[in-house]
Amino acid sequence: MLQNRLRSWLDSDFMWRLSRSPVAIISLLVVLLLVLGAIFAPWLAPYDPYDPATLDLMNGFTPPLTANDFTGQSFLFGSDDQGRDVLSTILHGMRVSLFVGVAAVAFAMVLGISLGLLAGYLGGWVDTLIMRIADIQLTFPSILVAMLIFGIAKGITPVEYRDQMAIWVLIIAIGLSDWVQFARVVRGATLVEKNREYVMAAQLIGQPKLTIMMRHILPNVLSPVLVIATISLALAIIAEATLSFLGVGAPPTQPSLGTLIRIGQGFMFSGEWWILLFPACTLLVLALSVNLLGDWLRDTLNPKLR
Repeated sequence: MLQNRLRSWLDSDFMWRLSRSPVAIISLLVVLLLVLGAIFAPWLAPYDPYDPATLDLMNGFTPPLTANDFTGQSFLFGSDDQGRDVLSTILHGMRVSLFVGVAAVAFAMVLGISLGLLAGYLGGWVDTLIMRIADIQLTFPSILVAMLIFGIAKGITPVEYRDQMAIWVLIIAIGLSDWVQFARVVRGATLVEKNREYVMAAQLIGQPKLTIMMRHILPNVLSPVLVIATISLALAIIAEATLSFLGVGAPPTQPSLGTLIRIGQGFMFSGEWWILLFPACTLLVLALSVNLLGDWLRDTLNPKLR
């Protein structure tokens, strides 16, 4: 049974289109490589950048593939001002960036889908209230909304818990700034689906509204949501990096790619270019690959674009 399902999946139209798109294949491989590198960072990283016992300040500012004059150690991507291996910090920093991006998109998707279903199916004042809130939020740049939410949440968090809660506050801030696009797409699809025969039949037999929305309408509006989620993942990763670069994101104890870029930016004009270059290139490759993969999914799952 499993073998038949696997063969059917490999012979599907989705896999056929994937095999005919070199850009999608390369993007998928790059994303898988970076994700696996982040997941297995504790085992793949040559050094533990968070263990003070393994750090040696004498290794600071060692250029890539160059032996340190004092210790004789060399690092593939060089070392930073604290003697940390830049490659190890990138692998661990990707864990934070990917976790924040995926969690923020999942939160935005759940919130947006729920509000979109309610607005589209119930209509009336519920639809008006949700859509007016969405319209108001769209008048502000999402990064400013995220900064505002992050500042408010961090302000009401006790000082002793701010570092521990910073990642979760960051996830909530980015998620609350990105739910609108999910809600608008789901609302539009729900307005179409609720007039279908299968929904009317469910209403005639007396099924509850929640059951109709979750069991009948939701599965038929997920295709565009998955595409939006893929593209939003790249935007969420960039938003996290932007907030961390501005100093209002991930704490120094849990540096993300944005934090590493902010640290490297301080040494860019003093000659230590590698501290900024490699984290910035990693962020660029990660966001670009996810975005290209999302564009391919949009073109593949939308029959109007075929």
